Amino acid sequence: MAEHPHAALVRRGYEAFVSGDMDAMAGLLAADVTHHVPGGNPLSGDHKGRDAVLDLYRRLGEETGGTMRAELQRVLVDGRGHAVSVHRWTATRKGRALDSTAVLVFRILGDRITDIDECVEDMDVEDAFWS
Repeated sequence: MAEHPHAALVRRGYEAFVSGDMDAMAGLLAADVTHHVPGGNPLSGDHKGRDAVLDLYRRLGEETGGTMRAELQRVLVDGRGHAVSVHRWTATRKGRALDSTAVLVFRILGDRITDIDECVEDMDVEDAFWS
């Protein structure tokens, strides 16, 4: 059985993100996409628009000196425009290490991601890491 198109779209997004291919990532995002980052750290908030979301991803790489890794563990879909990914991500920054599980909730319209809600395992740990 073939993978659902929304699951395949999310997998392509992870592949682009992990490889740093922001041109490929841009092609997966709607022009008005929003990525919601939880917490109370400098990266928290609503990053609205494709350019702002791509800038967030660029900042993640810069802030971690390229050490950030996202290991996709699974993708779940509902067939109605929603997908959920579970990933483990690791990074180092300013002498601190992070090893965490996170979930992204995607809203998809057609073949583009329109919204990304991020949920983290431990918000206090994430805030300390990014602050």
